[in-house]
Amino acid sequence: MNFWSSPCQHLTLLLPLPLPLLLPLLLPLWLSPPQQVEAHPQCLDYKPPFQPLEPLVFCKEYAKFGCCDLDRDNQISRQFYQIMEYFDHSGFMVCGKYIRNILCQECSPYAAHLYDAEDANTPMRELPGLCRGYCNDYWQQCRYSLSLLTNNNITETIEENQEKFCDYLELKDPEYCYPNVLSSDELNANLGNVQADRKGCLQLCLEEVANGLRNPVAMIHADDGSHRFFVAEQLGYVWVYLANGSRIDRPFLNLTRAVLTSPWAGDERGFLCMALHPRFSEVKKAYVYYSVSVKRQERIRISEFTLSDTDMNMLDHSSERTLLEVVEPASNHNGGQLLFGLDGYLYIFIGDGGRAGDPFGLFGNSQNKSTLLGKVLRVDVNNNEDSVPYAIPPDNPFISEKDARPEVYAYGVRNMWRCSIDRGDPITAEGRGRMFCGDVGQNKFEEVDLIEKGGNYGWRAKEGFSCYDNKLCLNSSLDDVLPIFAYPHKLGKSVTGGYIYRGCEMPNLNGLYIFGDFMSGRLMSLKEDPETGSWNYTEICMGKDKTCRFPKLINSYYKYIISFGEDEAGELYFLATGVPSASARAGVVYKIVDPSRRAPPGKCSKKPSPVQIKGKLIHFHPKAEFVINKKPTTTAPPKTKPTTKPGLTINQTKARTTRKPPASTTRTPKPTPTQKPRVSNQKPQIPKPKPTFRPATTNPAVLRRLQTPAVTTVHPHLDRTTTARPGYVTTLRTRHTTRPPTTPRRPIIPTPNPYRFSTNRPVTTPRPQVFWTTASKPTSKVQQPNFTIPKSEDKPPEGAAGKSDQPGGSSHKRGRGKGRKRGKGGRRRSRAGQVRLVSADNRSYHGRVEIFLKGEWGTVCDDLFNLKAAVVVCRQLGFPFAVRVAKRAEMGQGASGLSILLDDVECEGSERTLLDCKRAKIGKHNCGHDEDVGVVCGYEEGDVE
Repeated sequence: MNFWSSPCQHLTLLLPLPLPLLLPLLLPLWLSPPQQVEAHPQCLDYKPPFQPLEPLVFCKEYAKFGCCDLDRDNQISRQFYQIMEYFDHSGFMVCGKYIRNILCQECSPYAAHLYDAEDANTPMRELPGLCRGYCNDYWQQCRYSLSLLTNNNITETIEENQEKFCDYLELKDPEYCYPNVLSSDELNANLGNVQADRKGCLQLCLEEVANGLRNPVAMIHADDGSHRFFVAEQLGYVWVYLANGSRIDRPFLNLTRAVLTSPWAGDERGFLCMALHPRFSEVKKAYVYYSVSVKRQERIRISEFTLSDTDMNMLDHSSERTLLEVVEPASNHNGGQLLFGLDGYLYIFIGDGGRAGDPFGLFGNSQNKSTLLGKVLRVDVNNNEDSVPYAIPPDNPFISEKDARPEVYAYGVRNMWRCSIDRGDPITAEGRGRMFCGDVGQNKFEEVDLIEKGGNYGWRAKEGFSCYDNKLCLNSSLDDVLPIFAYPHKLGKSVTGGYIYRGCEMPNLNGLYIFGDFMSGRLMSLKEDPETGSWNYTEICMGKDKTCRFPKLINSYYKYIISFGEDEAGELYFLATGVPSASARAGVVYKIVDPSRRAPPGKCSKKPSPVQIKGKLIHFHPKAEFVINKKPTTTAPPKTKPTTKPGLTINQTKARTTRKPPASTTRTPKPTPTQKPRVSNQKPQIPKPKPTFRPATTNPAVLRRLQTPAVTTVHPHLDRTTTARPGYVTTLRTRHTTRPPTTPRRPIIPTPNPYRFSTNRPVTTPRPQVFWTTASKPTSKVQQPNFTIPKSEDKPPEGAAGKSDQPGGSSHKRGRGKGRKRGKGGRRRSRAGQVRLVSADNRSYHGRVEIFLKGEWGTVCDDLFNLKAAVVVCRQLGFPFAVRVAKRAEMGQGASGLSILLDDVECEGSERTLLDCKRAKIGKHNCGHDEDVGVVCGYEEGDVE
């Protein structure tokens, strides 16, 4: 009964109950909202679905949004038609629709749920989960076609038993099973759009990319193809992070001796910003903004540094050249933004001088164009080597105005904190060059502004849209530029300006201005209405555990949002801390992730240019718990509050800090209960048998002859026989081969596999009929690749992984004579170039690649490592084929004491060992163990894990 939608409809059923018993039953039904299905679109590679670059031809229903590109769609199509070659016309017409629908579920946006693959650490189904009723129809019509779709030997034993058949195929979740998943309004509403909760709050997730920072105040990139990014700390350090996430141990810049700051919480002084010249790879200059004390006088200093001649990741500290110094009347409202516009000029954002209400002079510093305080400045720092530190652009708006400083570009600002330049729409370039700033308010409002040439932004006459100084506010000559958005202090008390998202990886966020508030920890967004020009506000919340259940994602963050940044590719980040002190290592850099949709595979690929490293690399280790690793529980939380300590993350259900957060602070979901499939209470109804097709032959002698090994059909998908049976519901064609009757089947590579990070699923495409023997050499009747098949799965080929702590792994025995030399105790000595695969499950056919060089085992970096290099590894280990390459330490990271021996490996596929491939020198690398490469090998082309 649905009392929420119509409580009075069923009231008559309860009327015989006494009123005291009736009220407790009714009240919860009216007061509690209805249960909603939590949608979680996800593909088999554990990533969100996408819109293919080209429309799909075979699985057309997923052409706009799903998990397959055109290449995979073509593979499924070929697989389908090769399976259907086993059917005559009548069988094709009856069974084709079932087989097509089952194969195409790999392209469904809910593929991971249909295959029970949402958790990378649990087994994956071999076929998508069907609803019971659909399975019953499938069994009635085409039950013997199941063996054509799977490599599982169990199918032969269940094809005759309808209950076992559907127990095997059924997904016991009435919402997610096929085909119900297509008709569920809850699962298909706004599919592919950014998910929002009932209050309209956009649900996004995060990825932790750096931690242990002391008040990280700025993040920038060099725009030089290296995809490095630079993070500045308030204390005066600037650190270089490589594209793989590791940090160089030497600082890019160290101004800690000159920077004026303190460990006091909330101190606004310090190293505040850095900007690299827009042609940094050629000009090699950087500009910094920091607080200094000169003869006990606090000042803002803008300086220029030149890149070191000997280290591309370090500035020449002796090259500092002061461009500008401005005396600060107070220790607050220091501004602190530098950036280059598309015009090539340097923009400098300076605060009004501090204290409260801009009390300096008759109208305050901000309205006084003869002072640099409370202004946006624009200067020309190009070609200044032999002249003054900067020049004045000839079109600056007040260059000819008497008493006005020629550097002034805009005025009337209070304390602008974090500004950005819009890259423009990636297709139309609309919006390119716009300059957004967050301006911190006084008592009531925070605002976001679009900076215009010569604009007056109202302070101290106005704060946001309202008057602050009534006399100045009523002055008709004010002519101020209104903010595009302002919010009251009940939402936050210190705006942190952000960026318009223009990256590639998350197309849903394109054009969304994302910003935050330092005090409340609130993330917010604005979206421009192209028709009216107005900006619509939407709050951003952390997605629930199920929404963010993807590898490496988290859904909580530290409260104090200090700054925003973007990388070279345009992806968006924010910098936050749990303790707002320049001495506390509580700062983290978070990447903003939309879990609802990703870009099509291959569209956002990037190849960072090489970076020459001097010093050591510090590999990144995230501290926050990934959502996917959380252990859901239904146990009630303890009634006593846990002891809190400063700097804990905001877990968006309760703020785990000592002070009570504002009511508007973003919330985190409670841990979800154990995610077991929901079992339908309805007993499946078995449909009545339908008329079936007669088999191709009914002669018992012929049927008996078809069941003998000499003439049985060898199914190329399964390496086993498929025979027509009496009562077969549709005609299945048989093919005769001359396979020797005593030839045993090859070992089938088992599934599931805990490292299933591939979109590949069991492929049933027919392969060349290769028959395997357990002898060391192939039989003379069949041509075979020159390798030996192990007798059992527990005895892998030479050099394959056994236990991870045993060099060389386990191997099967070889004949004596010209065998490998043995060391002391009869153990084989490893040879240079020998490889092994190390995996957590000790399987022989997949794992992290380790190579023996210079007397030690070490790992191989995934840079440039492709399938051809994997072929070299697999053939070395006795496997004829390589299934795929596993990058980013998917197969596990090497221990900290394990050397990285090879990098930039490029092979043609015919080399004997990796040493014969094009590569960097042994031991020379530009990576960490988080880029250890792994491979998956196979016995036949097209094998899956």
